[in-house]
Amino acid sequence: MPLRFPRSTRITHPFDVDYYLTSAGADRRIVEYPRGATVFVQGGHDDTVMYLQLGALKLAVASNIGREALVATLGPGTFFGEGVLAGQPLRSATATAVTACTVMVIDARSVARLLKTQATFAERFIQHMLSQNVRIQADLVDQLFNSSEKRLARTLLRLAGYGTGRRPRHTLPMISVDALATQIGATRSRVSFFMNRFRRSGFIDVNGGLTINSSLLTVLLTD
Repeated sequence: MPLRFPRSTRITHPFDVDYYLTSAGADRRIVEYPRGATVFVQGGHDDTVMYLQLGALKLAVASNIGREALVATLGPGTFFGEGVLAGQPLRSATATAVTACTVMVIDARSVARLLKTQATFAERFIQHMLSQNVRIQADLVDQLFNSSEKRLARTLLRLAGYGTGRRPRHTLPMISVDALATQIGATRSRVSFFMNRFRRSGFIDVNGGLTINSSLLTVLLTD
């Protein structure tokens, strides 16, 4: 008999992935990745969907001549590698840990079974993925039209969980200036300049970790 989840979770709670997977007995495991580790590679075979619990990672694609382009930067509470659910046999991008990451690796067949048998899970998963795709498209617009200062502020806020429907995690593991520069398409010196400006303005604090204060949102509101 199919599992029945409380209808109240459809509206009143964020998408609690672990709750659904635990209730369904889905095959999954937790994997810790250090900063700089490769989670999966472009062109690789896999039969799992991944969910980023903690940390930050980037998705990038490389051309045949080795040129790399950033696809997205992901923060906590996001799925990735979901192309396998649409019959995509190979990974379309390389996923790399920008900070130390905690990743839930889920058997794709378990996710596919839940999507077919549990209407509530399917609704929440689709809603979650659509919202995630909107954020990735917004990142592309940000990359094309906004200043490097705004791109940096937006990246930091997203990594902290602002605007994702989750409680923001204000303090992050330290992220290197080089990693941030790669993510926003700016030079190391420009990122250092803006990070120092953010710190002097009280938008961020650096003390064993990187604390993102909500006041950083003001950077996005200025012309």
